Amino acid sequence: MERRKFLKGAAMAGAAAAASTLAAPAIAQGGKTLTIVSTWPRDFPGLGVSAQRLAARIGQLSQGAFNVEYFAAGERVGAFDVFDEVASGNSQAYIGADYYWVGKHPGLAYFTSVPFGMTTVEWNAWIKFKGGQALWDELSGGFGIKSLMCGATGTQAGGWFNKEIESPDDLKGLKMRIPGLGGSVMSKLGVSTVSLPGGQIYENLVSGAVEATEWVGPYNDYFMKFYEAAKFYYTGGMHEPGGGLAFGMNASWWGSLTDWEKAIIEAACMEEHAAQFEEAMAKNGEYMDKLVNEHGVQVRAFNDEVWDAMGEGAAEVFAETRDHSALAAKIDDSFQANLREIGGTMAKFEGTFVNQRNRVLGLV
Repeated sequence: MERRKFLKGAAMAGAAAAASTLAAPAIAQGGKTLTIVSTWPRDFPGLGVSAQRLAARIGQLSQGAFNVEYFAAGERVGAFDVFDEVASGNSQAYIGADYYWVGKHPGLAYFTSVPFGMTTVEWNAWIKFKGGQALWDELSGGFGIKSLMCGATGTQAGGWFNKEIESPDDLKGLKMRIPGLGGSVMSKLGVSTVSLPGGQIYENLVSGAVEATEWVGPYNDYFMKFYEAAKFYYTGGMHEPGGGLAFGMNASWWGSLTDWEKAIIEAACMEEHAAQFEEAMAKNGEYMDKLVNEHGVQVRAFNDEVWDAMGEGAAEVFAETRDHSALAAKIDDSFQANLREIGGTMAKFEGTFVNQRNRVLGLV
C-alpha cells in the first residue's frame, strides 16, 4: 500500500511538473498587439477566408497573449502595399504571396512559386528540411521581414482565356493578368502582362482591359465569375505548380517575442498551410463540375508546342534572375538542385503510382 501511495504521488508530482513546463505563461492584461494586413478582400472564398481563419487561430491559441487585428485588402492599406506596411513597422504582419514583390527582388518569387518549379509537397520539403527557410530568412531579412509558410493552393490552373490557345502564336499580343516570374515567361512569348490584386481582376476582364487571367483553381475561381467574360479554362499551368503563401512579420517585432509566442504563431501558420491546401484539394473537383455543367465552361489543356515555348521562355527568365545578384543565384542553385532531387524521387514513386493508377482506373 505504501509503495502504491508513493508511486501514485510521484506520478502526480511528475504530471504537475510537466504541466507547469508546457503550460502557457501567465498573460499580462491586454496582450501584445498583432495587426495583420492581407492582400485578399474580406470573406473572399478560399484565400481570404483562409487568411481570416489564420488570424482568428493565432488569437485563439495565444489565450490573450496577442490582441489580433485583421484588415483585409483596402481596409488599412492597398493589397500591394502590405509588404511596405509591415517592413515599416506600421503593422506587425501581412498575409500574401511573396511573388507580388519581385520588383524588390526576383528571388522572392521562389517563396511563392516559379515556372516549371516545385509542387506544394516538394516545396514544403525544400522549405522545411532542405535549407529553403534559411534562404527565405536571408532574403526577407534584408527588407526587415521574417516570413513563415501559411497557405497553399496546389498546382494552379493555366488560366481563363477568351479564345483557344492552340499555338504559341495565339499568345502574341494577348493582354493577361499574371504576376511573378510566370508573368515574365509570358512576356517572352509576346503577352502583354499586368499584375492586379484579386479584387480588381473581374472588372478588368469584363471590360476587356485584360483578355485573359490566371487566378488559382476551380474552387477559388468559381466565385470570381470569370466565366462571364472568358469561357476557355486551361488546366494545370507552368506558372504556379505549387509552393505557398507568406505570413510576413516585421523582423524587429518577431525578434521581441518570447519562444512561446513564436511557437504559437509557427503552429497556427503550419496548421493553416496544410488546411488551405487540403481544402482546395477537397473542393476543386466539385467546383470544376459546377463551372462546366452550370456555366458552360470549356476545359482545355495546353499542347506540347505551347508547353515547349513556355519552357524556352522560362530558361531565359531563370538566367536573368540569376544575373540579378549573388543571392538570387544562391537561391536558384538551391531550388533547382532540390527540385531535381526531390522531384526526381517523387517521379519514381508517387509519379509512377499515380500514372499507373489512373491508367488502370481510367481516370483522366
